[in-house]
Parts: sequence; C-alpha cells; structure tokens
Amino acid sequence: MKPVNQLLSATGTTVFTVMSALAAQHGAINLGQGFPDTDGPAEVIQAAAAALRDGRNQYPPLTGVPELRAAVASANGRFYGLSIDSATEVVVTSGATEAITASLMALLNPGDEVVLIEPLYDTYLPVVRMLGAIPRLVRLLPPRWELPRAELAAAFGPKTKAILLNTPMNPCGKVFTAAELAFIADLMVKHDAYAVCDEVYEHLTYDGWRHIPLMTLPGLRDRCLRIGSAGKTFSLTGWKVGYVSGPAALCSVVAKAHQNLTFTTPPNLQRAVAVGLGLDDGYFAGLASALAAKRDRLSAGLAGIGFAVLPAMGSYFVTADFSPLGFVRDDVAFCRHITEQAGVTAIPVSAFFERDAPGHYARFAFCKQDVLLDEAVARLRRHFRGQGSTARLTAAG
Repeated sequence: MKPVNQLLSATGTTVFTVMSALAAQHGAINLGQGFPDTDGPAEVIQAAAAALRDGRNQYPPLTGVPELRAAVASANGRFYGLSIDSATEVVVTSGATEAITASLMALLNPGDEVVLIEPLYDTYLPVVRMLGAIPRLVRLLPPRWELPRAELAAAFGPKTKAILLNTPMNPCGKVFTAAELAFIADLMVKHDAYAVCDEVYEHLTYDGWRHIPLMTLPGLRDRCLRIGSAGKTFSLTGWKVGYVSGPAALCSVVAKAHQNLTFTTPPNLQRAVAVGLGLDDGYFAGLASALAAKRDRLSAGLAGIGFAVLPAMGSYFVTADFSPLGFVRDDVAFCRHITEQAGVTAIPVSAFFERDAPGHYARFAFCKQDVLLDEAVARLRRHFRGQGSTARLTAAG
C-alpha cells in the first residue's frame, strides 16, 4: 500500500485526548481540558432552541448569517473602537480552530515563514507545516513569560509572511502588554508581515489587565485577522462557533478557505451567538469576575499544598511548578502520577513546546464548579500529605 500523508500519520494523539481518557479510566477530576462544566447564559441557549423552530435550518450564507456578522462588527466597535463592515469584513467559522486554519490558508504559500510564540496551542504547528510554510519559533519561559525581544526580532526576515499571536495566552495566562504589542507591530511593518490574532480569551482577563487587539495599533488595521470564539465567551465550547474580523481583501480569501473546510456553521447557533454578543456589559464583567474568583480559589488551594503557582492574567488556566513537592521526574510523568494516584488530571506544559521544554510545570483548568475545584484540591492534599518522603514520591511516578 502507498503511504498516507506523512505529516498527519506522524502526528500523535493530542495530549488532551490522552489525559482525558486516562482521567476517565481512573475516575479522576479532569482539570486538564479547558471547558466549563456549566452552560452559558440561559437567553443564548433559549435563542438557539427557538431558532431551530423558525424554519431557517437550511444552508446559511457562506460567511455567516447577517445577524451574527452584524453582531461581531458591533462588538468590535463596542469593545475596541474598531470600525468593521459586517458585509465584507467578517467570516463566521465552525469554531476558532477552523478560523485559525482558514486564516493561515488565506495568507500562506509554500516556503513562507511564520513566527510562532511558544508555549503554543497544539494546532498551530501542524497547520503551518501542512501548508508548506516554515515555522520560526520564539520561546517565552516561566515564571515571568516575558517576550524576548532580541529573539523575536531575529525570527523575522525577508521571507516572513505572518506572525501568529495568541493573547490572552494559552496555557500560561499571559496578557501581552501595550509595549510588547507595539514592538511586534514595528516588526510587522518593517518586514511587511501579517498577523493571525488568536484572541479567543479576549473577555477573560483579570486584576485590571485589559486585552488590546493588535489590530487597534497604528498601521495594523489592514494587516490583522482577529479571531474570536463564542465557545469561550459564552461557556458553550461544544457549539464550535468562531468568527474572523479583518480587512475585506483578506476576509474574502479566508471565506474561500472556509468554503473548502466546512462551508458553513449551524444557523440556529449563529443566531443565538448574535444574541449573546448583544448582552449588556454586566454579563462580560461578571464572566471575568466569576472566573477570577475560581482562579484565586484553585491557586490558593494548590499553593497550600506546596505548588509554586504562577500568576495568570487571563484565560481558563493556571500554571503550577510541582518541583517544590519533591517530584523529580518530568511533567508528563507527574500528570500521569496525579491522575492515577490522586484522582486529579492536569496537562503537562511541555505539550505546548516543540522540544526541550521546561519539565516541571503542569496546567490546571479552573473553569469548573467550585465544589469540583475544592474536591480536586482535597484529593491532591491527601495524596501529597500521604507521601512518606521525597524518595517515595519520586519512585511512585
């Protein structure tokens, strides 16, 4: 038999699938995969249910139903002062992952170079490589996750077509500062580059941190494709509704990529998301406030056990250094250990790096009910208090 696609066949099962299966096998509390365990706003769900019965269940327009495109354009103006034409500058996709893929497809030719910042969402690299483009990786390191400006500047060159920027950032919870964004903007203009901006956690920022879309910086309006996610904004991750905002010249090509990936997205869900984007400011502030409290709850619990918990300014996740607990094996072994022995699942942070990653950090999702977070902390506390010595803990992995 002739071989199948080499890149895809060499790509392993995602760590999220592996750890979630392990969690199910051992009855563990799954703080690995980043999805809430309660549904989002009742009025959004009710709108989706009602839309199923209104006689509009056939193919919607390729770029999205007019109601949602208008709502996305309005939200861009409401939250960021961006003027977006809903008819030509918005494309609705079947989730933000498809939006990222379609945006990269729209921009890249074989041989183009793309700047990627580690740690990174595990879809980025395979898609860039499937398109025949060349990734140029720049690494942020814990505990501060600071942007290494010299390394970033060195990653840009004559063949740079784009940078893929995720802020607020998964897994580390970093929110890029205005100064960091300005530095990136200067490089983009200097090298005539585009940006694919993964901003799915745009409304999930804490402690006074504010998300600044790269698109709002001077000179970047026509260089950026900005990606949002109804799943993250409304705690409805299974709906898989994403949206791309950008200049008409780019969005027209994104739409052609979307046409060849999924073509369209369920119309009732689109109309319901339009309702969600029209909710008052109290909803968006309340979402961030509630998640900040959950972050603090889990962080305090982990710190009380002995983890060194890193700050998280946004997203669903906290990163914790487990080395103070005396576990000397790597993060993959640690996450398997706590799943099998303590009944709590996390994700090894090394999964978000291509190679030679920091090996003693785990990512915990806090977008869960308080009772579940408390039980996870209690299980971990019982487990680590029950370890008689560092030697026993090390051997137990």
